[in-house]
Amino acid sequence: MSATTTFRVLRGVLITVVCAVISLPIIWMIAAAFKTNVQVTDPTVGLVFSPTWDNFRNVLADGALVHSFGNSMLIGVVSTALSVVIAVPAAWAVGRFRMRRTGSTVLVARIIPAISLLVPWYYMFAQLGLVGSHLVLILSHMFVSVPLILWIMIGFFEGLPVELEDAARTDGLSAFGAFLRIALPLAAPGTASAAVLAFIFSWNNFIFALILADERTVTMPVLLFNFMSYASTDWGGLMAAATLMTVPVLLAAIFGQRFLVAGLTAGATKG
Repeated sequence: MSATTTFRVLRGVLITVVCAVISLPIIWMIAAAFKTNVQVTDPTVGLVFSPTWDNFRNVLADGALVHSFGNSMLIGVVSTALSVVIAVPAAWAVGRFRMRRTGSTVLVARIIPAISLLVPWYYMFAQLGLVGSHLVLILSHMFVSVPLILWIMIGFFEGLPVELEDAARTDGLSAFGAFLRIALPLAAPGTASAAVLAFIFSWNNFIFALILADERTVTMPVLLFNFMSYASTDWGGLMAAATLMTVPVLLAAIFGQRFLVAGLTAGATKG
């Protein structure tokens, strides 16, 4: 067997192992969503069983899951959109005008553990009467999303030819006009990838909503937590709700895959 064939076989085996490690928990979750609680906790029941839709009917019956789904979608979409509006022009300015010190200062917000800010956030927002509102969750998610998008887009803008913007400015556009008409359309793949990652963070965030939300603004991760109690856990309902929660981010990852690859590798070959 040649070295090339050996490498291909080894690569195929490694890819298969990685895919199995990633896929098996998801497969188990989906399968458990169609099992009874007894079947979920029975190790002898594998992937061959009589499926039931009772778990989905139960979690959708009282409307709590639909309500939390709407809250998560609202908070995720609005926080991501506002973060893109703020971070993308800032990333262009940092990349084009070499404002590295400013960029590093913003990055500090990404480095600081967000959980360490929850106590001062709670006190500050409580004084403003905002605790339990959608606004406080949107702002808290933007604290993480803005630096994330900023640092993804800096590399993307640095990878774009500056000569295109210089030509536009020679034709009479201002610097910001060149950004809007030249750089921004070219940066669409990077913007899309950054937006997808920011939305996934917002959708999956648990600790912010646990502390800053109330029953009116509860999000899906917190709702899933409510399926667990001291005495028992509704495994079937938990897995059904988790399966429904996974669908939006899975669709976002599938449809945004090509943008994610283009955006995350932007600037990698810039020399």
